[in-house]
Amino acid sequence: MSEKIKALKAEISAATAKTQDELEAYRLKFISRKSVLGDLFADIKNIAPEDRKAYGQEVNEVKQLAEEKFKELIAGLESSDSGSKSTAPIDLTLPPNINLGTVHPLTYIHNRIVEIFQKIGFNVADGPEIEDDFHNFTALNFPENHPAREMQDTFFIESNPDIALRTHTSSVQIRIMENQKPPFRTLAPGRVFRNEAISARAHCFFHQVEGFFVDKNVGLVDLKQTLYYFAKELFGQDTKVRFRPSYFPFTEPSAEMDISCNICKGEGCNVCKYSGWVEILGSGMIDPNVLENCGIDSEEYSGFAFGMGIERIAMLKFQVNDLRLYSENDVRFLNQFKHLS
Repeated sequence: MSEKIKALKAEISAATAKTQDELEAYRLKFISRKSVLGDLFADIKNIAPEDRKAYGQEVNEVKQLAEEKFKELIAGLESSDSGSKSTAPIDLTLPPNINLGTVHPLTYIHNRIVEIFQKIGFNVADGPEIEDDFHNFTALNFPENHPAREMQDTFFIESNPDIALRTHTSSVQIRIMENQKPPFRTLAPGRVFRNEAISARAHCFFHQVEGFFVDKNVGLVDLKQTLYYFAKELFGQDTKVRFRPSYFPFTEPSAEMDISCNICKGEGCNVCKYSGWVEILGSGMIDPNVLENCGIDSEEYSGFAFGMGIERIAMLKFQVNDLRLYSENDVRFLNQFKHLS
């Protein structure tokens, strides 16, 4: 039996493993439960009682030797793999295999709008997406029976007091005016929510930019010239602009602003409904009641406000016919805007 143990020790000491298969073969022969060591331990019942202690010690020595050799073989194989990887030739002339993303079209339009207005002194402000009744409705001169105060048009979270997902970023205007002193020249971009059926032209959420300017002696001419400048900067110097009378609770007088259709160049198409014009925003002079609700003397100060949907501007700019595409994360759609990066 001693000769058998000596032979095993010699075999273990001389063992090598240059591949994973050779390492696994060593493990199965000397380490696993069904290895030759298992047979040695099983033979202990055939050893005379007085010799069993010495025999057990010899078998344990073989086991320890096999385990140490196994660790040595693992280390050697890992070192060999690491060395082969580090010495592999690298072709530095190959182009990098990097699949970069693109700027989202809404992000691009948002940044472009902000950039245009910052050039004429507007700063940017933000506010909460969950608003109370005062900031979202009351301070903005919404009457109690206005449809926006109904559950079917607005996502209300709580009632008495009413808490809702904001329906516009005009609430930021109220927070600015009640906590700061005029003059103000501010943009308020952000996400807004309305309880509408989702379609190619409407969604339950969208992104809006509201702008307002409050100071002494601000008039309608300031509003018009500001929006003329914006339209021509974003859509091109050949863009024509027109204003149509409209109604908003928080502005008086109020107007919708249209631009000449940039698809048909004003000649008429299905996008502009063959009128040659497309609406891009609403605007008006801030109602004196709104100023007074924020503690601003409407006899001393006046101002204008405007608001636009970023999705609508992007649809016109990029000629997209379904605004649902902006939020579906379809890579086929987004890859079309790689030129914006």
